[in-house]
Amino acid sequence: MLTAEMKKGSAELLILALLEHEPRHGYEIGQLIESRSRGVLHFHSASLYPLLYRLEQRKWITGRWVEQPGLRRRRYYSLTRKGVGILAEQRASWAEFMAAIGRVAGVAHG
Repeated sequence: MLTAEMKKGSAELLILALLEHEPRHGYEIGQLIESRSRGVLHFHSASLYPLLYRLEQRKWITGRWVEQPGLRRRRYYSLTRKGVGILAEQRASWAEFMAAIGRVAGVAHG
């Protein structure tokens, strides 16, 4: 079973990865996490939006408000140059961590 600590530790990596190629709004980020994890991961807005705010404060992402006719105003987030570097670091750390877990627990990943 996935624990809250495991989910919390991976949240930054997941968000940064989803913003790597295109800007996205918060609801879309949450939906993509849930769909791509096949329902294993789900972030409630009460935890997702404060995390987006913190990432923006760290200057790993930047947000801008977009208004479209007939739709609610949405804040779209993009990865910053600093965020690109952090994403690369986090990917390397997670790969190393997962390989170590696999070696110790006999769990293959990939």
